[in-house]
Amino acid sequence: MEILQLLEASPVFFIIATGALGLVVGSFLNVVIHRLPVMMNTAWTQECREHLGDAPAEPVEQPRFNLLTPASRCPHCGHRIGAIENIPVISYLFLKGRCSECAAPISPRYPIVEAVTAILSVITALHFGYSLQTVMALLFTWALVPLFLIDFDHQILPDSITLPLLWGGLFLSLFDVFVDSHSSIIGAVAGYLSLWSIYHLFKLITGKEGMGYGDFKLLAAIGAWVGWQALPVVILFSSVVGAVIGILLVVIRGRDHSQPMPFGPFLAAAGWMALLWGNDIIRLYLQ
Repeated sequence: MEILQLLEASPVFFIIATGALGLVVGSFLNVVIHRLPVMMNTAWTQECREHLGDAPAEPVEQPRFNLLTPASRCPHCGHRIGAIENIPVISYLFLKGRCSECAAPISPRYPIVEAVTAILSVITALHFGYSLQTVMALLFTWALVPLFLIDFDHQILPDSITLPLLWGGLFLSLFDVFVDSHSSIIGAVAGYLSLWSIYHLFKLITGKEGMGYGDFKLLAAIGAWVGWQALPVVILFSSVVGAVIGILLVVIRGRDHSQPMPFGPFLAAAGWMALLWGNDIIRLYLQ
């Protein structure tokens, strides 16, 4: 209780604590980003084998692999990463970006994800202040970070993240945390059906699939959090940013324009901005 009182009484301590928590959460999100696609692929492979009757008669016991087990190790030498080596950002700087055992380079993406998560957490806390909205908005933010990067890497948006995000937004609307239930329910339905309609119209005209069903679910989840009123802002932001980045990749890096580009990262970024500033943007536009 004393800590909660200190967080409420001292805005500076509140922001510092939020940033530190963001670093820790960012470290865990690195694990989610790396392991969740592997877990999904393993589950899909097993389901396909069972469906095709290709599964072994006696199931072979596989080593446990989830978000908590096994402990993190260096992919080059297998060195187990200890607690001292796992301090967000600081350990990377102290180790100079290399494994302490074999000196193999460590991807700078890990500290970047940790730092970005902390920055987004601080911005969220500054916007909502000491309130229930901040707690829920942080959960929303932390869910969007792995969705952004997993879709960027693998072009998949895991149901294990999007669906809880959708139901969480609908549940919070019962207490008018961000929007009322009416706006939240319509936002979820409109978010899903809008992209679903575009998908089928595009497929009817071109015979190709322009996006995945994960995009429908993600926009439905965002609609449940921000309400139907902010959906035009989300779609506009994500489309404009996606188009600009796509053009830059083609012009600057020579990316094949026929190569598919995930839409989920742009939806996630636009959804986060809409949660924080969607009402201000709508109000400015109406004025």
